[in-house]
Amino acid sequence: MRYGNDVRPGTDALSRRPGRVARDRHWARDLRTSLRCSVALLVLLLAVDGAMGGLTWWRGALWGVLAALLFVVLCPVRVSAGEGWLAARSVVRRGRVRTDLLVSVRTTDGVARRLVLQDAFGQRAEIDPDVLVDNPALWYRFAEDARTAAANGFLQYGTGELRDLAERVDGATALTVLRISGLES
Repeated sequence: MRYGNDVRPGTDALSRRPGRVARDRHWARDLRTSLRCSVALLVLLLAVDGAMGGLTWWRGALWGVLAALLFVVLCPVRVSAGEGWLAARSVVRRGRVRTDLLVSVRTTDGVARRLVLQDAFGQRAEIDPDVLVDNPALWYRFAEDARTAAANGFLQYGTGELRDLAERVDGATALTVLRISGLES
């Protein structure tokens, strides 16, 4: 598993420094998108209710609560990683794990695929695996520490999931190389 020759943006020598913190570079865009969807729903509900002549203050408040719930559901998890740790913060929950002491990496299937990480202290964090695929600096930091945990005998479950994720990252890297070189059709 080699990750040091990644040519995608954000994988320069600066992002691989030990004290450097890697963050999800698409988080702000995804946050704006979820906010726009919530506001659009609110405006649409208020406009339809107003056009029907049934808009009252309590119905407007109800539509506001519904738009706020949509925002909570759509709001992306903010993922950051440094040497030996990975943190995932959402509106509802926070999780921080020691990635150099990982004992379990599981993938949950369902409506949204999640990567559940657990360290030796019992701390858990849940992230979308696409965040690691789309952010080379995060992947590099996570992969280095996961290899350390495996080498030190901590990682008991999830080597298959990590291997699958590494293949996805390698595939995304190959596509990026083809796109940059102009060979992608």
